[in-house]
Amino acid sequence: MQIEELTVIVPTRNERRNIRAFLASLPDEVELIVVDASDDETPQLIRDIRPHATTVIQRPCNVVAARQIGAEAANTPWLLFTDADVIFSLTYFSDLARLDTSDPRLGAIYGAKKACDRFVAYHRWFTRAQGFFAALRIPAATGSNLLISRAAFRDAGGFDLRLTCNEDSEIAWRIQRRGYRTMFAPSLVVYACDHRRLERGVMRKVLHSSLRCFLLYFNLLPSRWRGRDWGYWSDASSARAPSQPR
Repeated sequence: MQIEELTVIVPTRNERRNIRAFLASLPDEVELIVVDASDDETPQLIRDIRPHATTVIQRPCNVVAARQIGAEAANTPWLLFTDADVIFSLTYFSDLARLDTSDPRLGAIYGAKKACDRFVAYHRWFTRAQGFFAALRIPAATGSNLLISRAAFRDAGGFDLRLTCNEDSEIAWRIQRRGYRTMFAPSLVVYACDHRRLERGVMRKVLHSSLRCFLLYFNLLPSRWRGRDWGYWSDASSARAPSQPR
């Protein structure tokens, strides 16, 4: 896959502390769409730092709606969903170029998420879990590092806008159930630079994600609960309001 075949889509909300490193990790020529809900200087920083190949859409919405808006604004065959609190590895895009994406039934590719500094063990085990579930043909995708073909995205109907979190895993499952192939590519690495949720407790994060994903995968989560995040966003934002997540 070549750079001109993809658009990077990132939601932002008050990411002034993270956005410089994120932008620095992107190749100059890759198309970037930012869907921003900030009340700080994040959107202006993006325009100043990266005035080329960048579209900033300012819209007060949650992360799931922002990913959907960005996808609808993109025109490339592949959509790369990520977050502003990560950086791409130095070899990410060269490794991506070596992947064979000629199969029209390849609908999604998801990579690994590692740590820049702390919580290294957690991310190591998470990557191992991704490989384990991939062997069972259950994609364990992360929205920080998820490529979806435009065809598969449209066929699946886009993100479930009722959700406020776990939308990344859920859309990967629907894409696979539509008959598309999903691929775990551990060589595609992003590095987490912000650990707000893990700082509240690793086990809390694991239990939250595991339970919700179990219920979503087996369609056991009632529709009225899909819009509730069980504290996934609110606690983190109240703990560190100056740089609250999307």
